[in-house]
Amino acid sequence: MAYLGSFIVGGILCAIAQILIDKTKLTPARILVLYVVAGTVLGALGLYDIIERVGHAGATVPLMGFGNTLAKGVMKAVNEKGLIGVFTGGITAAAGGITASILFGFLIALIFTPKDKY
Repeated sequence: MAYLGSFIVGGILCAIAQILIDKTKLTPARILVLYVVAGTVLGALGLYDIIERVGHAGATVPLMGFGNTLAKGVMKAVNEKGLIGVFTGGITAAAGGITASILFGFLIALIFTPKDKY
């Protein structure tokens, strides 16, 4: 059932993004920012936990999951450290994912040779 929930929730999130690309004049970059902000807001309100329970990896892997991770990290850091947690919590919570993306991007850059597009 976890696979089915992941597939459905991830598919819905992708379908919404595709509809936004097709039916609006929003650029993909703006849609990405919209998803991160939506995940942050839903996480701060405690609503993203419901989506995670149903969607598992389909909800935690996409950009909305990143926004939710930032919101959870900030809330935890504020509870532990006070106001300074607003500035440190999100980065601390997302440090593993950010580090992995930099490391894997570097490794891929070493393996493959980029080509100019004409």
